[in-house]
Amino acid sequence: MKRSLALAMLLTLSLAPSARAANEADYKAAYAAAEAASKEAAGMRNQWTVTVSALAAAKKAADGGDFDRAAAAAREAEALAKASIFQATSEKEAWKAMEIR
Repeated sequence: MKRSLALAMLLTLSLAPSARAANEADYKAAYAAAEAASKEAAGMRNQWTVTVSALAAAKKAADGGDFDRAAAAAREAEALAKASIFQATSEKEAWKAMEIR
């Protein structure tokens, strides 16, 4: 229960709408953070496919000049990557509790 609450809070905070329009610099900062988190998740062998899709959507929106949508997609990708990192670290040892003895 605590894990799902923490995950829900993380996703809610990261997807909160910004008060101003995003520009290219905002998008690039959000994309860089998302890409770094995604690479960390991939290094843990727990990269989610939805994270890759969100990164692709962010890049596509930025290529079209829609930096609001691009930054939002990049923030979503970062939240998903962080959630996959959280999942990997929390389940690293938790599986032992499920093992039949």
